[in-house]
Amino acid sequence: MIVIADDITGAAEMAGITFSQGQQVRLVCGGSVCGCGTATYGTTVIATDTRSMSEAEAVAEIHRITSAFTHHTSAIFKKTDSALRGHVVAELSALMEATGYQRAVYLPANPSKGRIIKNGIYYINNVPIHETDFSFDPEFPATTSVMKERFPDAESKGIIMPDAENEEDIQKVIAKYNDGKTLFAGAADLFSALLGHSRETRNTRYTRASNSSSSLILCGSTQSKPLDLGIPIAPMPLEIYDGNEDISLWDTSAYKEKNSLILTMPYTHRTGKEAAVHLRTMMARKTKELVAQHSPDHLIIEGGATAWATLQALGWTQFEIVAQIAPGIVQMSATNGTLVTLKPGSYPWGNLFSSSTNT
Repeated sequence: MIVIADDITGAAEMAGITFSQGQQVRLVCGGSVCGCGTATYGTTVIATDTRSMSEAEAVAEIHRITSAFTHHTSAIFKKTDSALRGHVVAELSALMEATGYQRAVYLPANPSKGRIIKNGIYYINNVPIHETDFSFDPEFPATTSVMKERFPDAESKGIIMPDAENEEDIQKVIAKYNDGKTLFAGAADLFSALLGHSRETRNTRYTRASNSSSSLILCGSTQSKPLDLGIPIAPMPLEIYDGNEDISLWDTSAYKEKNSLILTMPYTHRTGKEAAVHLRTMMARKTKELVAQHSPDHLIIEGGATAWATLQALGWTQFEIVAQIAPGIVQMSATNGTLVTLKPGSYPWGNLFSSSTNT
């Protein structure tokens, strides 16, 4: 199977689910997909950054990536955001055009996390999505909770958007449309169901963040919550947040205090594409500097756009999955041996952080 995700934390989530089912899986970044031998591997998860691109750029990237494997017979799954962000219709249309799928089922609901579609309306924990914090997303704000209003041209493009309030609903959708001619797209619950949703998962050990090793933690999401770990925090200076590109203004000298550091963005008053690009670029540049200086054993990144920008700046493009800590939180080993943990911005941290971090 080939899985294409529009951000890297979504890709990691899919790889973690596959790994937990005992299947062979690897994650590659979009730029390195050509020639990576997708036909000979069990599951290849391809991370793109199309959610952060313009629509035209996203479509071009989908065509570029699919050109590397369209002559293979592997099934394709398109991972999309469970909060409706991204160029959904444009990317699905491009995939159908490139691969020959006759239609697509788009099911972003994640009932296991309280995210459902009922009567065509998207809810998060019983609250319409446009009434949640996702209404403040800098690039894809939720201005409506009605699926047909959010994606008005989906039906005309052959994209079906069914309801799903529970796992049984998802299974019914799969049974109805799993004919080999339909491209499935959506969130983790749909992907798990397509894999068979086996309850027998791989027993893995993972590494918690602790003060016994060098950890660099990036809180780079608009959904970030404060972390009290006994690790020094270096907030992005207001000058940089407001547009200054001089990263020397960012004081990270506290790294030496406990051989670890948390980078945060404590402000929320800037919105829009330009601001989002600036913020993740500054976070990535500062991280590259700190990695070169301190060579952390463990790099922990919250937020898909931040993770992509950071790993691209570091030049890390292929990863071996090590463990799935919790749904959506995945640990990977970079080719240089650094442990990388990725977490979507809107997901909880699970039990990654042990009590030892507070001592």
